[in-house]
Amino acid sequence: MTYTKITEQDSNYNHLEKMSINELLTNINQEDKTVSNAVEKSIPQIEVLISQIVLKLKSGGRLFYIGAGTSGRLGIVDASECPPTFGVSPDMVIGLIAGGDKAIRNSVEYAEDDTNQGWLDLSDKNISHNDVVIGIAASGTTPYVIHALKKCNEQDILTGCITCNQGSPLAITAQFPIVVTVGPEFVTGSSRMKAGTAQKLVLNMISTATMIQLGKVKGNKMVDMLLSNEKLVDRGIRMIMNELKIERSQASVLLKKYGTVRNAINNYGA
Repeated sequence: MTYTKITEQDSNYNHLEKMSINELLTNINQEDKTVSNAVEKSIPQIEVLISQIVLKLKSGGRLFYIGAGTSGRLGIVDASECPPTFGVSPDMVIGLIAGGDKAIRNSVEYAEDDTNQGWLDLSDKNISHNDVVIGIAASGTTPYVIHALKKCNEQDILTGCITCNQGSPLAITAQFPIVVTVGPEFVTGSSRMKAGTAQKLVLNMISTATMIQLGKVKGNKMVDMLLSNEKLVDRGIRMIMNELKIERSQASVLLKKYGTVRNAINNYGA
């Protein structure tokens, strides 16, 4: 089956080396402005997948992101932010990248072409039908990701994907595909740019909406965040002050005693 890989099509701009810095920045920004509109068109797909994720996580399942290169790194970034932001276990949202942890910082040659390693990496985490696996690949052709999802499908494990090419092998493989068509990149084929931005926006939506649905936000505040530095402690104190209408000194005592904003608020007056 053949399809047009839009992310590999020629840029709408040429002779980039002849542009001034201002021209380069202006044109990149013009392209970036189109990304949010492309994501907006995919909201129905994103909503359906999130609904499935919430059901699985409420039943004790986990969310896996799996990708290669930029896509894999973006998944790892989103997964790593969930514990400090929402106070969940590091095992609830897990990011996997072709080539392992080394590939987070450095390219690992041909890791993305391995058709077996993706499933092996998931198996190392004791993947089961309680979990959800989202494959991330701008091109939609990454073997590491596609074959991992195929194996998941065979094992009755729910699969989704984030890709930027309609009709790609990944989009066809995933049970709940998200396709964000951002068009050609400013630098031809450089999918770390618009495609990467689109993937980050979708990942923000997935993790944030899921955690809100799981009750990890109160009002608009991160009441379960980990207090891992002075800035976050100060934020927590101010959240308690505003919620309970008390002085800073009292809020500070409550936060120190109960450990989280939620616990401090819930136990106030106890």
